[in-house]
Amino acid sequence: MSIDGKVALVTGAGQGIGRAIALRLAQDGAHIAIVDMNENKMTDVANEVSKIGRKASIFRADVSHRDEVYQAINDAERRLGGFDIMINNAGIVQVQALADVTPEEFDKIFKVNVQGVLWGIQAAAKKFKERQQKGKIISASSIAGHEGYGMLGVYAATKFAVRALTQTAAKEYASAGITVNAYCPGVVGTDMWVEIDRRFSELTGAAIGETYKKYVGGIALGRAETPEDVAAFVSFLSGPDSDYMTGQAPLIDGGMVYR
Repeated sequence: MSIDGKVALVTGAGQGIGRAIALRLAQDGAHIAIVDMNENKMTDVANEVSKIGRKASIFRADVSHRDEVYQAINDAERRLGGFDIMINNAGIVQVQALADVTPEEFDKIFKVNVQGVLWGIQAAAKKFKERQQKGKIISASSIAGHEGYGMLGVYAATKFAVRALTQTAAKEYASAGITVNAYCPGVVGTDMWVEIDRRFSELTGAAIGETYKKYVGGIALGRAETPEDVAAFVSFLSGPDSDYMTGQAPLIDGGMVYR
């Protein structure tokens, strides 16, 4: 069995892990609703999906705005003819000592990383129920959702919160046939880690590249994670082989954090 013909919506799909997820799910047979803030990047991903032979739609949305998330799902259903899989992938990072976090910084990251996931869970579950069908909701947590890291405390708090939302939603929506899981990557070679490394350099004086090298050095499998590594696991969560799994947030980090 596969996800052939299913419709999957991926937030933050214009680049990095989100792009890799969109392309992997397209390769596995799904039509892809691409949601992001950058229309040029969305168009590029849509073209790649089309080359694979699957349908694609694009919708510009800020996931911290509840109504825009609902609109994105309605648009995906209308343009792609269904709605089966919700990937709450969009997120931002913040590198800051706890003592220096401002109210504005706190609010910004929680609005995207936590509210964005909550609105995605709400909107997807509502749509699945309207369509009287089962569905899958999958959200981005992190190794920082299992263990706090210095200078990444508020970011970690948002990722712990994603795990809490995942567990609660799994319990609330199980009777409707909706499964809710999360994925927890480690050190992935994307623009987000470029930003993390840059900020550590600013705040600690470490040379550019040194923080990234330090964290990669702690990976048991001996290399940084790729977006495709994450996408392969999300593909499993999206497909029928994970139908008996709900409320979980497994680590996929090459061997960094062990739970």
